[in-house]
Amino acid sequence: MSEQLKTQIDRVLDDPGAKAVASLYAQSYMTSAQQSGVEDACGELESFVTEVLGKSPEFRSLLFSDSLSREDKLGLISRVLTPNCSEYFSNFLKVLVHHGRIDLVDQVQKEAVLVQEQLSGQRRVQIRTSKPLSESSRSQITDQLKNKLGFDPILQESVDESLIGGLIIQVGDTVYDSSLRTRLKTLAGRLTERTLNEIQSGRDRFSHPEGN
Repeated sequence: MSEQLKTQIDRVLDDPGAKAVASLYAQSYMTSAQQSGVEDACGELESFVTEVLGKSPEFRSLLFSDSLSREDKLGLISRVLTPNCSEYFSNFLKVLVHHGRIDLVDQVQKEAVLVQEQLSGQRRVQIRTSKPLSESSRSQITDQLKNKLGFDPILQESVDESLIGGLIIQVGDTVYDSSLRTRLKTLAGRLTERTLNEIQSGRDRFSHPEGN
């Protein structure tokens, strides 16, 4: 049963559609908490996922089980969780159960962290370089991104030696590629195109000699 449940959770986390739905719930959860003056909504959700679901696989199985009715799951939340959490969080879990989305709670928690960062003026930025960044380079990149993009970047660095030099920056779905590898590919493409144009031009001259 536990292995089957783990497989279901992994499948949900890998599903782009599930991620999109979880993102909507996370956005609603965090913005409503901010508007209602609820403190540490993100922390309460994280604690539930790590401390309750993470340490009690039996409870997780019950809450996620298809064999347990919606009413039974709502009752389980009311009996076990409501006395030990905020009313706001308890109501949120009941909303997930009511809409048949309680199995997304792990993904909602991950998305809620991203929403919290955005609400506080931060965003995650993927940085790929050919070698590890020095502290001075990291500070310079952080300052430049903050000035140009208008938020405090949280750098997530990775090393890709195939880049040769330069770097690739990704913010959300937008990619800024200044790597030497890409510049060389672009240059090679331009040279190839120029050569083909010259060959075609020569063919045209031979096909249509002057005077014909």
